[in-house]
Amino acid sequence: MRKFNAKFIAFVVFIAFVALTGCAKREITNANSKGKNIICFGDSLTFGYGANKGEDYPTALAKIVKKPVINSGIDADTTIEALLRFKSDVLEREPYLVLIEFSGNDFLRKIPIETTTANIRTMIKEAQQAGAMVGIVDISAGMFLQEYREAQKKLAYETGCIFIPGILDGIITNPSMKSDFLHPNAGGYKTIAERIHKAIKPYLGS
Repeated sequence: MRKFNAKFIAFVVFIAFVALTGCAKREITNANSKGKNIICFGDSLTFGYGANKGEDYPTALAKIVKKPVINSGIDADTTIEALLRFKSDVLEREPYLVLIEFSGNDFLRKIPIETTTANIRTMIKEAQQAGAMVGIVDISAGMFLQEYREAQKKLAYETGCIFIPGILDGIITNPSMKSDFLHPNAGGYKTIAERIHKAIKPYLGS
């Protein structure tokens, strides 16, 4: 009986550790993706606004993964505008994994959150139909854009995507990691790349 209790306790502790550290590998759609490139699809935070050329997060990510990384970020883009370029900027670039980062400009332009979520859902569907894995990059921080975080987390679980939470945590409140009130500097983008890499690493294969 003692032996059983010890094993049970050890199992519970392990499960708790995995949950707390985020090490659990969840099954996602197209985990066996045959694509070639990691496509970073987003707005100014993907583009690298506020930093010099080559200091954006996709460039930093390319230095720590074994797949080619393409920056398909456009400053000030909303999900409405992004849908218009999704075919040329994502689907026609042999996507292996598509990292979708939007909501900030939708919020600023008062686009309903339901529209934003529906647009991202469309992007996910089209990318998955093309055989790519998809990751949703969450830019909320604390109470800032909290409703978008909840909507996108739910969407990720419904569609079999990787959810990458809080890339701006500790950056948006740290002037030494920002170039203005919102956008990171080179150091901030490097931290974002490291956080994204940590989230996608279990799905990148050998």
